[in-house]
Amino acid sequence: MRLAIIGTGNMGKALLNGFIEGAIFNKEDINVCDLNETALNQVVTKYGVNGFNSGAEAVKGCDYVLMAVKPIHFDATLNDIKGNLSENAIVLSIAAAVTCARIQGILGENRKFVRIMPNTPAQVGCGVSAVCPVGLNEEETLFVSKLLNTCGEVILCDEKTLDAIGCVSGTGPAYVMLFIEAMADAAVSLGIKRDDALKIASATVMGSGKLCLETKTHPAVLKDAVCSPGGTTIAGVMALEEAGLRNAVIKSVLAADKKTKEMQGK
Repeated sequence: MRLAIIGTGNMGKALLNGFIEGAIFNKEDINVCDLNETALNQVVTKYGVNGFNSGAEAVKGCDYVLMAVKPIHFDATLNDIKGNLSENAIVLSIAAAVTCARIQGILGENRKFVRIMPNTPAQVGCGVSAVCPVGLNEEETLFVSKLLNTCGEVILCDEKTLDAIGCVSGTGPAYVMLFIEAMADAAVSLGIKRDDALKIASATVMGSGKLCLETKTHPAVLKDAVCSPGGTTIAGVMALEEAGLRNAVIKSVLAADKKTKEMQGK
């Protein structure tokens, strides 16, 4: 089984790392391609994979081809490599707002492909990947799920749901980083050292998410468990409510959804 990864940006490298750590592919069976020779050499040196400057050459003989390029370069790149794709090769696309119809329009009717919406926590094995397979059989779908499970949670879905998930998990890390930064700034204002403040804020967010996932308890219940009557936490929650935290978060997700539709030309 061979894999080609076209593009060695942050997401390309994050997924590559997961695939290797999860022992899904052997290093010698992975081809990576990037037009930036410095970036390519760094990946080849770090991971021990095969490096190519040509996407068309990198995909030859590969069973799976991961398109990890930006949406503005997607069409040209896929057109460049499609002639060298193996007959049964499956294309995996992580390009935001590049629809199934757009991919199929380039590949042709009978090609198998998968739209994937990962997020940046995949870099540490804690990502979320929405996965929309097109034309894959059950065994192939299970393999793609296993592949992406090396980088975190996997949600199998249709394309409409994938776009919606992307507006939550794809953009969400940026919102969470703002929250962490704000908590850390507040901690510094209380006299806590900056490094400690960032560690405390980050660990609090990580631990809270893990608590919600592992206990399968509604976040409102977990929130109430911390809010003692007349205590410090409920005072802080009331301040967040007064500032409109919930409404701001909801609006941010809806704004991302609106932008997604604009990018897709809808």
